[in-house]
Amino acid sequence: MNEYRITIKDIAEELGVSTATVSNVIHGKTQKISQQTVAKVQEKIEESGYLPNMAAVLLAQNTSKIVCIVLSNDVKYENKMIEDPFVSGMLNYLSKELAKNDYFVMLKEEPDINEIVRYASMWNMAGLVLIGFCTADYEKLRSNMHIPFVVVDSYQKEVHKYSDVGVDNIEGGRLAGEYLIKMGHEKILFLSDNDEDCDHDRYIGLTNALREAKLPVDPRDFKMLSPIKEERMEIYEKIYLEIGGYTAAFAASDVYAIEFMNFLQGKGVNIPKDFSVIGFDDIPLASMIHPSLTTISQNLELRSKVAVELLMELIGGAAEGRMELLPVTLIERESVRKHHANKDKQEG
Repeated sequence: MNEYRITIKDIAEELGVSTATVSNVIHGKTQKISQQTVAKVQEKIEESGYLPNMAAVLLAQNTSKIVCIVLSNDVKYENKMIEDPFVSGMLNYLSKELAKNDYFVMLKEEPDINEIVRYASMWNMAGLVLIGFCTADYEKLRSNMHIPFVVVDSYQKEVHKYSDVGVDNIEGGRLAGEYLIKMGHEKILFLSDNDEDCDHDRYIGLTNALREAKLPVDPRDFKMLSPIKEERMEIYEKIYLEIGGYTAAFAASDVYAIEFMNFLQGKGVNIPKDFSVIGFDDIPLASMIHPSLTTISQNLELRSKVAVELLMELIGGAAEGRMELLPVTLIERESVRKHHANKDKQEG
């Protein structure tokens, strides 16, 4: 097997041009080179299978044209953050939007902010998109490096040197609550593994809907789940013991909504005849399961498009970041049934 590696010098000698000319073509510095020579060098590079030293290429350019999508890999994802439907959906659309803008995508799972600073500088990255970190992380990152970055869901209350794209979680929670109430449900469980940021806002939206309908808000209806699946199953068992006091559940994510539905169906509970469930996110699986899941949709394609637009503004030299709060919509499917208290008691 021939392991000989083609060099810039080899290409230059074969074409009868200088090594500087070949190097400039590789690095995109072609302003002072004729189009005929550029085409000839590019053809020879492709024909020879020459592989440039990317580190050298990146250092030589003012921008690497690389955007890194960084995932925190929180414990709730059980070291499978990329497999999470919301995250994988964002990755899909982000990569497409960045490609439209002629940027390459690098993907990194890294909870350590210091490491992010190190390799962002090492690769001379043009920008970053961060998913799953906390506010303190963003502030530390901004104070330790000057590479532009955009955050998915930072929950900031004011503009910073970085940009943030989120969705109206309070309105989403209100839409879910309003819909369940309209369908006759007054005792509603809320399922989440935390009471912070987006999940907190979704719960606030639900309580707003209950208050608007003059219905009581009971903190005991907030059922705190565990990010660890085995522990979550134990919590579902406890919830099941008091399920008779409720007619519906609003889960802070489609993943938990689907998991809870499967748990109840395993106990012989008919969804939605015996119990209704609504989720949040509108992941692809929501429309594929049976019964299909009623949910609050956040448009991942639009979020990704806006995230990239915000990043391009920062890369282009914008002095300040921007916050964009995108709308959500209710997607009505089969997992919620109209509840008639007296009729259901008679049928039972």
